[in-house]
Amino acid sequence: MSGNAVAQALVANGHGLYFHEYSFRPAGAKKESLYEIDFLIVNGKRLSSIEVKSSGYRSHKSFDYFTEKYDIKVNDRFIVYPKNLAHEGNLTFLPLYMTMCL
Repeated sequence: MSGNAVAQALVANGHGLYFHEYSFRPAGAKKESLYEIDFLIVNGKRLSSIEVKSSGYRSHKSFDYFTEKYDIKVNDRFIVYPKNLAHEGNLTFLPLYMTMCL
């Protein structure tokens, strides 16, 4: 799956494309590490974060750490992936073809 297809759907829906790279030190870690979020979109005054996964979609550490670091500003969290629509807590797993709904 391509992040380009997700980017194209977001732009077609009028969203600006924002990528975010940040350093974070998880609890128990000795040093900070660098993490990234594929896309951020703005909904009102809040952010929605989007990660694009083609495999290993159950592993989303950078996504979880992002929410932990910026919890006040994050609204919805989406993982765009090649499987069916699903919800896990405040995380929505969105099939690629549904990106146009964001």
